[in-house]
Amino acid sequence: MSADAGGYDFDAIVVGSGISGGWAAKELTEKGLKTLVLERGRPLQHGAGYLGEHQPAWETPYRGLPLRDLYREEYPIQSTSYAFNETTRHFWNNDAENPYDYNPDKPFEWLRAGVVGGRSLLWARQTYRWSDLDFEANLRDGHGIDWPIRYADIAPWYAYVEKFIGVSGQAEGLPHLPDGEFLAPMEMNVLERHVRERIEASFPERTMTIGRVAVLTEPLEHSQRGVCHYCGPCHRGCSVGAYFSSLSSTLPAAEATGNLTLQANAVVAGLDYDPESGRVSGVQVVDAETKARRTVTARIVFLCASALGSTQILLNSRSESFPNGLANRSDALGRYIMDHTYGAGARGVFSGYDAFYPQGSRPNGIYIPRYQNLSDDEERPFVRGYGFQGGAGRMNWQSMARLTPGFGAEFKESLRRPGPWVMSLGGFGEVLPRAGNRMTLHPSKVDGYGIPQVSFDFSYSDNERAIIEQIQIDAQAMLKAAGAVQVSTYNAKKVGGSAIHEMGTARMGRDPADSVLNAFNQAHDVPNLFVTDGAAMTSSSCVNPSITYMALTARAADYAVTQLQNGKI
Repeated sequence: MSADAGGYDFDAIVVGSGISGGWAAKELTEKGLKTLVLERGRPLQHGAGYLGEHQPAWETPYRGLPLRDLYREEYPIQSTSYAFNETTRHFWNNDAENPYDYNPDKPFEWLRAGVVGGRSLLWARQTYRWSDLDFEANLRDGHGIDWPIRYADIAPWYAYVEKFIGVSGQAEGLPHLPDGEFLAPMEMNVLERHVRERIEASFPERTMTIGRVAVLTEPLEHSQRGVCHYCGPCHRGCSVGAYFSSLSSTLPAAEATGNLTLQANAVVAGLDYDPESGRVSGVQVVDAETKARRTVTARIVFLCASALGSTQILLNSRSESFPNGLANRSDALGRYIMDHTYGAGARGVFSGYDAFYPQGSRPNGIYIPRYQNLSDDEERPFVRGYGFQGGAGRMNWQSMARLTPGFGAEFKESLRRPGPWVMSLGGFGEVLPRAGNRMTLHPSKVDGYGIPQVSFDFSYSDNERAIIEQIQIDAQAMLKAAGAVQVSTYNAKKVGGSAIHEMGTARMGRDPADSVLNAFNQAHDVPNLFVTDGAAMTSSSCVNPSITYMALTARAADYAVTQLQNGKI
């Protein structure tokens, strides 16, 4: 298949270079398509671009302290992330340069990277398969529309992805959290093992396992990536490639084919539509540095710019055929935004383990899968459910300094000793798909590229609020059952977007009348258009969604190439 035939610039264009975009690039190039990847962020080189990777605090600009005025003026949204500081600021989007219509009365945090590789450099690497408990949820309880796929459709693609990225995990045999192709699991520390035993003794229906993460604990035969050596904060970048990112894994695989062209600083403003062919006829690109505009063409287009980024492009692609946004005859585009509830749980202090100290800096925690509403006969004040992530460790000198009275040499000497063991359990709860949770384009505000800014209208329902309350109750009960001597609940009252798991806005479905995409992530209305990032999600489950994006992307690319070869696109 050649880009020379038919007058196209490329066989395929992929918008975005993050988790989904990297997979689209890898799959399309390996199948022989000349592929252009457009990334609105700055260029970044794997390894050399990780400026703060092993930087100690005394070598970090401003000793790593937050630059309050700068953060408030240029990074008011991005700086809310735990992964934002002076060692990672160069990865993140500058809010002042790339604004959206933020409404403090209905806040929604849009957290974005600003470099090649996107948020695959910053994600927490948690990789959990969905099950039919998730894919059938909408059909069972009537919230949202039915997914057009089931677990059996995507299971082979989960396996395909896992074998490439490398997933460390422990098989547990749970039907609602399917096991995968696992590398050796990481080990729980002494307190976590104790808590697991006590929780499972007190609550037999609950399982505590080590987190399943896209971090290598063993070498991969097909890869030169190194094995994790527990060195520190992964979100600063991993030059040995132990954790999966598109920059260390899928993009190099695509480049090795000779079929990849990657362009950074390339902001996609919209897509052109040809009503005669019924196809996308061009991609409008703005140079982020010069603001020059151009149009590039391809046989197929994959939008992988994030749930909100891809939908912004589609909403801005208006034409006489699609006055409300490209592929939007259903009016579902921009609607049904979901995230996960986040920032609520409990923590407790434990005694009796002062002789032990965690070894290394394990890039992972524990996971307690969902145990609520697993069957239809349960009666709860909410539908769907939640799972817990967390971990145990010893309080460090910074934590102890806030709690320990005193001053002078004796006070400082006391801080040389590790503090007590503390365990935290934080819940991620499922958010229901609701039409009123939506994004739109502002009628007059534009960004620096002349693109209409995004506005959000998002709120939690009573169902999400009930889940947040129950998360705190359950976390407290489990820690007390495990023997914590001090237990306190917390609720940071996080807003939509803060879990950085935004989904929906161009959902998959069986009926073009109420969905944007079909079962293969192909637009119902525009057959050469595919959307394979979080925008495609029809419900949100309560587990981290990234591996599902990867599996859907690989599956969609396989389908798209087959359609091209058969002359159907």
